Amino acid sequence: MKSGTVAVIGRANAGKSTLINVIVGEKVSIVSPKPQTTRDRILAVYNAEDCQIVFQDTPGIYKAATLLSERMQKATESASKDVDLLLLLIDAHEGLKDEDKALIGRFSTRGYPMIIAFTKTDIMPENKLMQVISELGELPKNVCDVTAISARTGKNVKLLLKLIKDRLPEGEPLITENIISDKSERFMIAEIMREKVLLKYDKEIPHGVAIVINVFEKREKGSYYINLDIVCEKQNHKAIIIGKQGKALKETSSFAREGMEKFLQAKVFLEVYVKVKPEWRDRPERLREFGYSEDDMR
Repeated sequence: MKSGTVAVIGRANAGKSTLINVIVGEKVSIVSPKPQTTRDRILAVYNAEDCQIVFQDTPGIYKAATLLSERMQKATESASKDVDLLLLLIDAHEGLKDEDKALIGRFSTRGYPMIIAFTKTDIMPENKLMQVISELGELPKNVCDVTAISARTGKNVKLLLKLIKDRLPEGEPLITENIISDKSERFMIAEIMREKVLLKYDKEIPHGVAIVINVFEKREKGSYYINLDIVCEKQNHKAIIIGKQGKALKETSSFAREGMEKFLQAKVFLEVYVKVKPEWRDRPERLREFGYSEDDMR
């Protein structure tokens, strides 16, 4: 049996969380078209008769601008050192960027076994894809495999899994419990709320938002009562999140409640409040309070 760990790395919006959700068959990471969607290192477990693959979904790699984003980059760097294999995703639709080449150079020169997968190939012509792949140039054959996939259509996902399995060592399952993620229901509820904020609001507002769960309570008849805060950094951001006569917040909360009910498979009673904590992303005490301490993100 093959068994091992795989860190999924790449620039922001390369499709890391989407691919992992497709492979595992469950929502273990939130998805949006905005950078900084994934903030934590999240384990996701794929089980088959002949293998177990423990994926680590990591924050996208980009230039850190706050203490929070600096810690996110450290989490990605740490993940790359503790695994059997690196899976580097490159957005083929955007083309091969200098940042991608730098990542390939950084990890291949360290001798890390790595698979490079070009993503989002369903939205680009085949000839352009071949051109982008050719720009990789010569790679160390003993280090890198290269493939092209589409998580949305499933194109070559099975091939990618075979490439991963072939690279993993023989061994017993690393995780024996019947779980697909190391994150709690409480964590995922907060992430679902944050996902809907990312999808609802534009520009800088989503990046300055944290979700704090005050009450997560399962009631006798199986329903859930959830009370949470959306924390933002500025008063004008709070006004935008709430919207005229509370309309925007009601829409976002309804959107989030639907996602929570689908995840929990139960009725959810949701109360949402908006609070302002100036510059929380650069304050260690706030990061600790909101679950983004250095220990939390390892």
